[in-house]
Amino acid sequence: MKKKIFTIVSTLIALVMMALIAPAAEAQSKVHYKSIVGVITSPNVNNPVGTVNAGTFPWSVHSGHARVNLATGATRFDVHGLVINGQIFSGTPGPVTAVTGTLVCNAGSPDEAKLDTEDVAIDSTGDASFNGVINGIPATCDNPLFLIRIATIANPANPNAARGAWIATGGERTFNSQD
Repeated sequence: MKKKIFTIVSTLIALVMMALIAPAAEAQSKVHYKSIVGVITSPNVNNPVGTVNAGTFPWSVHSGHARVNLATGATRFDVHGLVINGQIFSGTPGPVTAVTGTLVCNAGSPDEAKLDTEDVAIDSTGDASFNGVINGIPATCDNPLFLIRIATIANPANPNAARGAWIATGGERTFNSQD
């Protein structure tokens, strides 16, 4: 009889523990970046994030945010006023005509993964947004970072000349259970 009670109590404890752990794991799979900030660099000085090189000019952002569900890949970002500081393009996105959102998992490690959204247009005031899915997020995505990178520039001879350089990053990262 004692053995049967012990088995029932042990099973109940295991079920309660699983019920408590599952929501915590689910909450950790949803990453929210409460702000987007521009790359702070001197002209032509690289400020890499893992293996992702920075843009060659400093950039600023009026406002923005990003969310990524690491379990499903559901991703959304909005950025407003993403513009170059200084140079002949000051206060504009310059020749950048499209950007991409990039989730970087395990930055700087041998298993670093860079996963991109589809390219989205950036308008003349530096506004861009994406709502869709990032595919292929690895099961282990330690220290998830969110970048906004240059997709294309207005250069008919070489529109991909600056492709991949990061110009903004997610700031104030939190893990939560809200989409």
